[in-house]
Amino acid sequence: MPKSALAAKLVFGLALCLCAPLTLAQNLPVTVAVAGNVATVRVDLPTQQTLAEVILTFDDSLGLSPGSLGVSAQLVDLSSPALLARLPNAGLNQLDPSFPLMVTIEPPTLGGLSFQRTVRVEVHTHALTYAAGSQLRLFKAPLNGSFRDITDEIAPGSVRARGTTGGFSQFLVLTDLRSSSEVVASKFDRLQSLIAALPLSERGPLQMSADAAQSAFNQGQFGDALNSLDQLRARVASRAGTAIPSQWRATRDTDNQAGELLAATSTLAFSIGYQRDLGR
Repeated sequence: MPKSALAAKLVFGLALCLCAPLTLAQNLPVTVAVAGNVATVRVDLPTQQTLAEVILTFDDSLGLSPGSLGVSAQLVDLSSPALLARLPNAGLNQLDPSFPLMVTIEPPTLGGLSFQRTVRVEVHTHALTYAAGSQLRLFKAPLNGSFRDITDEIAPGSVRARGTTGGFSQFLVLTDLRSSSEVVASKFDRLQSLIAALPLSERGPLQMSADAAQSAFNQGQFGDALNSLDQLRARVASRAGTAIPSQWRATRDTDNQAGELLAATSTLAFSIGYQRDLGR
């Protein structure tokens, strides 16, 4: 581990220790700035040291403001039974003690926020260390619901965990020790369930692409699997807003099916690529 990265982890670890009596299940200070379709959330420790930045890039937003996002953040208890019960596998999905942060984005119903298609979410922190082939992942859950992996990129600087979503509301960065084949299977299951919820007239072509991708993956033909997912993604994008609903609203009276399909396809492609490149 580079000395600078080790020093950063030690500094954050010390900061967490110093404020430990205050932190568990307690909100941390957040500052939100908005420019166009991008919202940047700074999360600070009680010591006033910045713990993370969360960058939200909307495809097309309306009414985006610091108040309309409804952002909060807290340091969570690593051993909380309630939290562990929300993870896909409590033994293999692990929070790093250096970064036990949960960010909640729960836009107020009357806040006026809406968006089309997707939001790109990036959690950036110096409390974690990047390594090639990292098993760090960005997980998302509905408020107090079950978490699932939405990662579509893990990048350096020190760590930037990125994913795409068609809605909100809670986010964690975890180390995921599950096998890629298990992760991919769960993501195919989700993609298939999203397709099954579409109007009958829209299911056929998407089902064919999803089935082709799954068959190719099962045969180890990763390139063909990714090509089929690209076809699926392109069709969803072309049908979004016309044949496939694509709007999310704070009033929660719409179903952003296109956004969820695009997000599911993106994270599935990431996991297939990870298995192709690293074989695990």
